[in-house]
Amino acid sequence: MNVARYRRAIERLYTDRCTIYRYQAVKDPDTKETKQVLQPVHVDRPCRISQRALGTNGQTEAQNDIRYETKLFIAPELEIRQGDSIEVTRGGVMRRYTAGEPFVYSTHQEVSLQRKGWA
Repeated sequence: MNVARYRRAIERLYTDRCTIYRYQAVKDPDTKETKQVLQPVHVDRPCRISQRALGTNGQTEAQNDIRYETKLFIAPELEIRQGDSIEVTRGGVMRRYTAGEPFVYSTHQEVSLQRKGWA
């Protein structure tokens, strides 16, 4: 199997872009206090998202909840951890997701993404 050829074929489908954020310890220079701050670890990377399941309708009198799962396809060498925050831009629309545990293949990795919000 020619892994490089398969990987190139898969990466031709990467029409979306994403930035991956992770909480990291940052020391405040003034107070010397260390806090967990959301920091970008991979910026503007090519990727592809695919909807796994249709969203459920969480309409109540007070709000309409958005909940659905999406799958992210991205290069295998990028470290993505469960719980990372991922911003994906597709067609000029940016959405924020939370990463599930990645499944890494030699040609790509698949990451389950959950989107929660209000409509």
